[in-house]
Amino acid sequence: MKRRQFITLLGGATAWPLAAHAQQRPALAVIGLLQSAAPEEMANRVAAFRKALSENGYEEGRNLAIEYRWARYDNTKLPELAAELVRRRVVLIATPGSTPAAVAAKAATTTIPVVFGVGLDPVETGLVTSFNRPGGNVTGYTTMNAELTGRQLGLLHELLPAARRFAVLINPNNPIKGFVAKEAQEAGAIICREIIIVAAAAANRDINAAFATLKERQVDALVVADALFDSRRSQLAVLPARHTMPSISFERTFPEAGGLMSYGSSLGEG
Repeated sequence: MKRRQFITLLGGATAWPLAAHAQQRPALAVIGLLQSAAPEEMANRVAAFRKALSENGYEEGRNLAIEYRWARYDNTKLPELAAELVRRRVVLIATPGSTPAAVAAKAATTTIPVVFGVGLDPVETGLVTSFNRPGGNVTGYTTMNAELTGRQLGLLHELLPAARRFAVLINPNNPIKGFVAKEAQEAGAIICREIIIVAAAAANRDINAAFATLKERQVDALVVADALFDSRRSQLAVLPARHTMPSISFERTFPEAGGLMSYGSSLGEG
């Protein structure tokens, strides 16, 4: 029900600002898309975003312009990128699939509508006041992917019942890292297995260092728990295989790149 409610809200939030703006002036309505990732890693989601706009009568270049802002995995850039969109006077800021971008957009404006797509409870992250009454200028949908960490660990446990030690790879710059770690530890208590939390940014050296730690700690299996790592999916598919460490992610692109499996919602269809 939570996701349905937010999808409904998303449709309404997308429609009225653009329609109202179109009535005020004949020029193209301009919306902003703010993302933590890089454009080359977001092609499927951008395509889904444009498709949804088209289904509602808006086509980029015809009656709509989109200002793209990419942090390229450096979340410290997000506040300034959000401020740029505010200065550009866009009629809406969309932050599909990025909790840090949604947080930055909310902090940048109290008047421009912000439509997010996040992976956990938006109330818990402070994006909205409640599901029924989001309040303010922020609305959107949630996949609840962050709450799947426990299920992912459960799947690995079923696959490797003799495994003693599991690890979860998190992004230290993502606001949801604490929530993911908590979910993982609770799941570890249920399956009676040790859970190790390892942090890494997107840089190759950080991921290599993380795997050195995993090897030292004799980890048996791994959960890749952040969309940030989609930019390094090939590396994260090769390293677990090299270390004989089965791994799982919520991104479908992970097994497509050579990883073992994925479990999560389709972000391109979210």
